[in-house]
Order: sequence, then C-alpha cells, then structure tokens
Amino acid sequence: MSKLTFNKELCKGCGLCVQACPKNVLAVSDKDSNGKGYYVVEAVNEKDCIVCAFCATMCPDCVITVEK
Repeated sequence: MSKLTFNKELCKGCGLCVQACPKNVLAVSDKDSNGKGYYVVEAVNEKDCIVCAFCATMCPDCVITVEK
C-alpha cells in the first residue's frame, strides 16, 4: 500500500498533480486551505494509488512525497 504525504503549507492548489494522476487519486479540496488561503490538494482515493509518483514529479513546489 502506498503512502502519500503533503506539505500543505507549500501547496498553491494549482492542480497539476491532479491532472497528472492516471488513477484520479488526488483532488483540490473545496474545504481545506493552508495559512496562505490556498485550497490544498488531498488524496481522495489513496487505495487506488499505483505509486507511479507522477504527481510528485509534476508538482512545481515539491509538496508531495510518495512512499511504498
């Protein structure tokens, strides 16, 4: 099983990671925001993650860590 970790304070909610995920594991939250007021990314279907790390690779701010 995979483990996704997010540094929410660095997230700008750009959604690039959401678009990169082939399994629709991620979504930009409509409720959870960080200290700067950005709505952050969250794992909505983490059990479907195939640990490809496309999300972490696509993130311009190194917000996501993917572990097996």
